[in-house]
Amino acid sequence: MQIENRFTLPQRIIVAGMMLFVFFFTSCGSNGQEQKKQPIRFTFQNRVGSAIPIVTVKKGFFEKSGIVIQPLRFNSGPACAEALCSGSADVGTMGDTTAIIASAQNARLKIIASHSTGEHRHRIIVRDASPLQRLEDLRGNRIAVKKGTSTFGGLLASLASNNISLEDVVFVDLSPSIMPDALMAGSIDAFAASEPTPSLAELRGGRELGTLGGLGNEYPIMMVAQKDLLDERDEDVIRFLQALKKAETFVVENPEETAKILAEATGLTPEVARYAMTKHSYRLRLDEAIMESLNKTAKFLKNQKIISAIPVFPSVITTRYVQ
Repeated sequence: MQIENRFTLPQRIIVAGMMLFVFFFTSCGSNGQEQKKQPIRFTFQNRVGSAIPIVTVKKGFFEKSGIVIQPLRFNSGPACAEALCSGSADVGTMGDTTAIIASAQNARLKIIASHSTGEHRHRIIVRDASPLQRLEDLRGNRIAVKKGTSTFGGLLASLASNNISLEDVVFVDLSPSIMPDALMAGSIDAFAASEPTPSLAELRGGRELGTLGGLGNEYPIMMVAQKDLLDERDEDVIRFLQALKKAETFVVENPEETAKILAEATGLTPEVARYAMTKHSYRLRLDEAIMESLNKTAKFLKNQKIISAIPVFPSVITTRYVQ
């Protein structure tokens, strides 16, 4: 904008200075606003148990709640936990075992909700022609599992309940995405994983040996957040959970469409995805049953020397956001 010539030179200098001050002042205010609008980096899994996060992103519920997110999708809880612990994610989903290990090792993390449970969502799969018929038959065989996951914690507890020691089996640490291939190739004798991996293997010639249910564990899938996010963007976190709540309602009221969305995310057919959904309960909660399940799992992990101490859950968990 040109300063009119009717001003004297000193006046023009003063006016130009004032305009410059206004420009920098508004720029600083704008940058502050932009800082507040930085996307929430949300890491979640491409698993059937993560129906609520997947649907929230797919249906645009975050945007409708006034939240901008950067979705980061992984195929295991430990990968989500690593993103959180490294500071490259603000909120992440993971199974109970992973959440307990992460919170025991990192004081900057807080558990804010569970969004899915399922006593039988973890399954042990063998080949159709395998001679293995019962859990006890796993002795002396190679079983793949992703260590550090809730499946791993459940598998250890299931083996212990059947008097199978850790020395009785050979554990193979594998990513769930390659377990079906390894099973069909004969590289392993069995694998333990959560959906969609068991159903994908069944489509290719696998069969269920058993589930990890019956141990009094709901196997909740937890939502864990950076403490800094909760301290600095409390209202945004509330809206974040409100968006997830909309997705919870959608999943319950529209199971067929949800199955189609999960099929696209996981590689299952809609029919198989719908079947896998029946092994889960989709609800945002952090009630006494979840707390008891977490405490029981933490005690088992300590007994197995996987963690050195049980997290002080009252300081690790906040129920503010699910209320």
